[in-house]
Amino acid sequence: MARPVWAGSLSFGLVSLPVSLYTATDSHTIHFHQLQRGTADRIRNRRVNERTGKEVELDDIVKGYDTGDEYVLVEPAELDEIAPGRSRALDIAGFVDLAEVDPIFFDRTYYLGPRGAEYNKVYSLLEQALAKTGKAGIATFVMRQHEYLVALKAENGLLTLHTLHWADEIRDPKKEIDNLPAKTKAADKELKMAEQLIEALSMTWDPGEFHDTFQEKVAAMIESKQAGETVEKAEPPAGPTGAVDLMEALRASVERAGSPKPVSGKATASGATATGKKPAAKKRIRSAPREDLTGLTKADLYKRAAAANLPGRSQMTRDDLVKALASSGR
Repeated sequence: MARPVWAGSLSFGLVSLPVSLYTATDSHTIHFHQLQRGTADRIRNRRVNERTGKEVELDDIVKGYDTGDEYVLVEPAELDEIAPGRSRALDIAGFVDLAEVDPIFFDRTYYLGPRGAEYNKVYSLLEQALAKTGKAGIATFVMRQHEYLVALKAENGLLTLHTLHWADEIRDPKKEIDNLPAKTKAADKELKMAEQLIEALSMTWDPGEFHDTFQEKVAAMIESKQAGETVEKAEPPAGPTGAVDLMEALRASVERAGSPKPVSGKATASGATATGKKPAAKKRIRSAPREDLTGLTKADLYKRAAAANLPGRSQMTRDDLVKALASSGR
């Protein structure tokens, strides 16, 4: 089981609920060591005193705020002593409609769990009330010497905590983007065609259908380089669409998105198709012998798994890839 990253009391009104906070997401980024070019020598970062050049132990390091003339030294314990609620209070200031919180404010997600079975009733009560009202609790709390603005939500039968950006952390796009275009009215034909394209490309949201293809290609590249094979390069991105070609590009996109897949003619009651011809008798097809995959490298197996869109392939061993490909018939 995962260890909580924070523990304290969640309060709303006069109700207090001891809770633990757990990280809700994980990263599958492939990590590299730093090496000196042309060698296998690791490059390591060390905490070094810039005056003496000697390495300093972590316990001997304190925080210092530069005022210009001097440093004001602050011990980690001193930060905990001035923290609101001594870093153990999560007090809900009020509840808002979820729709009122702009997505740009959301940052990281955590799971909240009750600290003991005796608190299950209070935990479930708050979760059900939030789910029924469609509200989110807004609060602040301190974790690891930082104060966070958070939104407490009910999701799939549990409580989740979402850290939010402070209002003054949200940048003004008009100040950040030099060439931000002025709002202009789109041509009716182009707007209608763009709406048709959006409708044609509409789909049901299923996050499981998406995966980190770049990390998969990084893993395949490492396998290819290890085997001394040529690394396959990605296709260059498409060129920009100019204003003159916009309507034609929209029309072609709608046609491609809405093109029906070729289907055979429907059979009538007599067994004939719409063309008036009876369907030919199905021929018996002898399946070809399955290819022996055990002689392929992991890089080759991974490429085939990616082409077959096998789920979970980035976490599979070589033997797992062989079994998965064999089961899929690839």
